[in-house]
Amino acid sequence: MSLSKMKKEDLELLSNKDITNLILEESQKPINTADLFKEIIKLLELPESTFENKIGDYYTALSTDKRFILLDDGKWDLRSRHTSDKVAKITDDEEEEDDDDDDSENEPEKEEIDEIEEDSYDDTDEEYDEDTNEELKDLVVIDEDELELEQ
Repeated sequence: MSLSKMKKEDLELLSNKDITNLILEESQKPINTADLFKEIIKLLELPESTFENKIGDYYTALSTDKRFILLDDGKWDLRSRHTSDKVAKITDDEEEEDDDDDDSENEPEKEEIDEIEEDSYDDTDEEYDEDTNEELKDLVVIDEDELELEQ
């Protein structure tokens, strides 16, 4: 059913995200956040102040909904219309190349990684653990049955 043919009462039963989904399905093209929200306000006959007061919440809702995708040009579209072009597929040839690599080539990389790990070691973790253990030494574990008896 077309959005323009839907009754206001039926639209009010839908969430803003569901209405956005219907708008994007009908438009067949990406739309920016402001235009989407203005269309919802128009459909639901809400006051103009709603735009300024709720646009941030609306953007957050779209950002967290997996049905929508924010494109590079700042417009929203349905995720189902877009495919990832960055899917990595390992072929048999690539696997053979990895197996043929000389071990001597990998050793310098391992050394570099070890150096980075040593440099990034932070002593504050040990101090934190000691402080935490000191604070927790007086705590006693009580069984649930014992707890019920005390009450």
